[in-house]
Amino acid sequence: MEEADTIAAAEAGTLPGLFRERVARSPDAVAYQQFDAAAGQWRAHTWREMQALVARWRAGFEREGLPPGERVAVVLRNGVEWVCFDLAALASGLVVVPLYTTDSLEGLLHGLTDSGARLLLVESAEQWRPIAPHRAALPALRTVLCLRDSPADAARPLADWLPAEPSGAPERVAEPGGLATIIYTSGATGTPKGVMLSHRSILFVAEAVLDRNQGMRGDVFLSYLPLAHSFERVVGYYLPIMAGGRVVYARSVEQLAEDLLTARPTVLLGVPRIFERLHGAIRARAQASRAAALLLGRAETLGWRRFEAAQGRASAPGLLARSEWAVLRRIVADPVLARLGGRVRLAVSGGAPLPAHVARSLTALGLPLVEGYGLTEAASAVTGNDVRCPVPGSVGPPLRGIEVSLGAESELLVRGPGLMLGYWNRPDLTRAAIDESGWLHTGDTGAIRDGRVWVRGRLKDVLVTSTGEKVSATELEAAIATDPLVEQVVVLGDGRPYLVALLVLRRAGWRDLAGRLGLPPADPGSLRAPSAVAAVQARVTATLATFPDHAQVRGISLSLDPWTIAEGLLTPTLKPKRARLEARFAEDIRRLYRGHLGA
Repeated sequence: MEEADTIAAAEAGTLPGLFRERVARSPDAVAYQQFDAAAGQWRAHTWREMQALVARWRAGFEREGLPPGERVAVVLRNGVEWVCFDLAALASGLVVVPLYTTDSLEGLLHGLTDSGARLLLVESAEQWRPIAPHRAALPALRTVLCLRDSPADAARPLADWLPAEPSGAPERVAEPGGLATIIYTSGATGTPKGVMLSHRSILFVAEAVLDRNQGMRGDVFLSYLPLAHSFERVVGYYLPIMAGGRVVYARSVEQLAEDLLTARPTVLLGVPRIFERLHGAIRARAQASRAAALLLGRAETLGWRRFEAAQGRASAPGLLARSEWAVLRRIVADPVLARLGGRVRLAVSGGAPLPAHVARSLTALGLPLVEGYGLTEAASAVTGNDVRCPVPGSVGPPLRGIEVSLGAESELLVRGPGLMLGYWNRPDLTRAAIDESGWLHTGDTGAIRDGRVWVRGRLKDVLVTSTGEKVSATELEAAIATDPLVEQVVVLGDGRPYLVALLVLRRAGWRDLAGRLGLPPADPGSLRAPSAVAAVQARVTATLATFPDHAQVRGISLSLDPWTIAEGLLTPTLKPKRARLEARFAEDIRRLYRGHLGA
């Protein structure tokens, strides 16, 4: 591993300034790797080569003649082209509006309309085709570019738009405090809002994250979370430029397992679901035999004891235990880490709370896992654990220069230089979000103990039953989702006498369960069979055994059809839209409450 070479936020000034300084410091180091499908091989791009590419894209923007401050939107998969678009637009004084490739048509149209984007870059003609009929409703949109294939419906091929010669004009970048980007919130609880972030706020947060866990010039990041998300944008893109790391762009989520072995990342960013699935896969393999389950259990016990001893919270294992761990590490723990490439020195979970038992299990097996907390309105990161002394279950202390406090109903409040400039076109919502003392009201609930923050869930996800009991739906859903049978779950019960849950089951797990119950798995009616409902209900009840009586789920509805973004049931970040789900499954919900007074 090479030494640290962090570019200070003050030295960079702006995001294009950060890129210029990185090129100057390490021009011939590899900046990005991307799979070239046409050549059938991975291609590397040095910082010097990236500088030349970005200069060509700048020339393209100059031809557009857009004045500084105009918005330009991008709907691309992660890759070198995304980086070129972003850096060139920012160096031209433009404001970048990233949109999700997986978003619904409704979401894409809202982002384009609300931002008043003048130019749009899409991946393919297929991606543009559903938007094209709505062109009249996008009066500000002047230019549509298509990256990969032959354009249609007034879209232009990028190859024709991109000049062969680089720009020679001086940059027109905004001041450090100027608007750099508008990132739309997921829209889980309403219409997505455009969060305005400055160059300064993004650079401040990237530097604060590196202050907590130092980056190295030899670090390798595997990028697979969408760059339209603030977490990947700031920590998985700008931060590697600041630290001098290399980013490898995964081919797809489906090929992630192969790409992990190819890239062998040293830093792995993930959302909780990624780590939950890894944990679930480990558990599923261990269930193959009693011996495997016993070995895994023993490895977790000894591994956790070693971890706690290293943190000074337990006595060191004796000679016999150390010898036993050496064997268990080789046959249980090392194969798990090998699936991630075998050299991860830092794994970061962000975006939502990670179940404590998942964090504890993976930590015990040797994964250097830290949790952090943030939100788009705070440029993605607010707190984070130090990899040298993490506390699984906690999202760590506030980052340097950031304050965190508790408001009414244990709402987390945040103050610091990383906060947004406000919501685009919504000064009313900005005033409601940031109070007169500069505190951002996050809408998340939590606790602060010994200087560390613990996140519980969303205020709007707190269900109040008709008996007056308050329950965090987020915590219950996280617990239920740990069952390998469960693909998706949402818990409901606001204003009702008890809680119920809508569950989407994994097809392979359902086939096994139906077979054991003597039910035909392909028959939709089997999902309503009393024996099937009772079997799954028993699993849910066992999972929630540690929760109080009023937080128990009393009724469940089963399905095999996953909720999708296209249907409008999930946000682009895969969060359930509760109101939409309640409307879609209204009859199922009524059935679960039928016969109960007050329901």
